[in-house]
Amino acid sequence: MTRDELLARLSPPRLPLDMAALGWREMLALAGIGLLAGLAVALLLRPLLARRPSRRALIRATRGQPPQDRILAIARILGRLPDPLRPAAYGAAPAPDDATLERIALRRGRR
Repeated sequence: MTRDELLARLSPPRLPLDMAALGWREMLALAGIGLLAGLAVALLLRPLLARRPSRRALIRATRGQPPQDRILAIARILGRLPDPLRPAAYGAAPAPDDATLERIALRRGRR
């Protein structure tokens, strides 16, 4: 069976010929739907692709907290408590000032 014979045996299309071919209006509608779908995907992926703040920015954001809370927050940011801050965290020594605390945290954060 050739291609022409196969096409001849098929039942005639039920749609008007104008609807079987895409015109400029249909193409424009499809482009608009594609743009809307792309926008929706971009909005869904936005939280995953957003740039996360650096450790330095997170540590600086703890300024103004009480010393014990700030040491705990820095330990959470770094994932561990830096050794020089252990006595201050457990109350065995006074908490260092803000600049010293940041310097210790940032120095320990790089290693």
